[in-house]
Amino acid sequence: MNLDFDPGSPVPPYEQVRSSLARQINDRTLPVGAKLPTVRQLAADLGIAPNTIARAYRELEEAGLIETRGRAGSFVGASGDQNRRRAQEAAAEYAAVVRKLGLSQGEALSIVSAALDGGKAAVPAATRFTPRPAQ
Repeated sequence: MNLDFDPGSPVPPYEQVRSSLARQINDRTLPVGAKLPTVRQLAADLGIAPNTIARAYRELEEAGLIETRGRAGSFVGASGDQNRRRAQEAAAEYAAVVRKLGLSQGEALSIVSAALDGGKAAVPAATRFTPRPAQ
């Protein structure tokens, strides 16, 4: 397993570990059922504190991407595939709503981008919804 980790990065170490593992799970580089290194082993490999790895694993478990089975260790969970399916279903529902509202693809994507940024990025005025006249 190869993690993207840069000790000099401004991104917190737990977030680098979490996002790197999440990316590998989601792109299926790490398949369902793959055993992850122990917290202590990964911490030693990366030269960071075990609590940092434990936090990343906890967040991955809360997201349903990994499962911890006590002394047996941590494994890539099957619910990652279920999460992807749920996201695809939500996207299809959103697309249907957007079409009903008459928004353009650009408007819809701007709204999604703003939502993914935690609402921090406002939707530019040019892409805000403007009702179209009834036909």
